[in-house]
Amino acid sequence: MEETIKRVFIGNIEDMPRKLGKTTIIGDMEIAVFRLESGAIRAIENRCPHKGGVLAEGIVSGEFVFCPMHDWKICITDGMVQSPDTGCVKSFPVEVIDDQVFVLV
Repeated sequence: MEETIKRVFIGNIEDMPRKLGKTTIIGDMEIAVFRLESGAIRAIENRCPHKGGVLAEGIVSGEFVFCPMHDWKICITDGMVQSPDTGCVKSFPVEVIDDQVFVLV
């Protein structure tokens, strides 16, 4: 069975603060959206795999977010938890078209 990818508008680029997370709800998914210092937009699942910390509330450094509960370091690009911790969160492709931000789900 083939999966259908849906492009979901989540806001304008100027609505995305740099180096801060923003929680977005798409269907039954809660997604953390980040605008990095470079201006790139990234989107990952909004729950740390460790204890469910809200990643949109974490501290952003480069392409990583630190979980606000226990400081796990998670790559915002691919969702991988950094060593010595293990695990991952789902990452979502993002498109910016005419200053409008879309998450592909």
